[in-house]
Amino acid sequence: MASFNKIIIVGYLGRDPELRYTPDGTAVCDFSVATTERKKNKSGELQDVTTWFRVTFWRKQAEFASQYLVKGKQVYIEGKLSMSEYQDRDGNTRTSLQVNGTDIQFVGTRGEEGVSQRQSKADTSAPANPEGAVTEDDIPF
Repeated sequence: MASFNKIIIVGYLGRDPELRYTPDGTAVCDFSVATTERKKNKSGELQDVTTWFRVTFWRKQAEFASQYLVKGKQVYIEGKLSMSEYQDRDGNTRTSLQVNGTDIQFVGTRGEEGVSQRQSKADTSAPANPEGAVTEDDIPF
């Protein structure tokens, strides 16, 4: 029996993408994506629960993401999920969710006709500030 690891995320960029190149010239782009769910807490009140993902794209997709994505933009990401642990500034052990991206699509903002656009038809308009968009203060790293 075969097994596989695939995750699909639809969320908002928490910061602008950072593009860099490996010594052999391979493009690498990193950014963070947040998803938010509304759940009832123990007292029955609704609260927003945000999950953060670090996302990395390689080669042409890395350059594409760097060129067209900006903080606050909503995106659809497919990739492989991994977890890692790190020490925060206070010495506490934290867990980070890392996604090695394989596919990226732009998700239309409210009021746009299309629901999504493929890589070749990237949305270059200024991003709207969607309700519930994440701020820099929300980013855990």
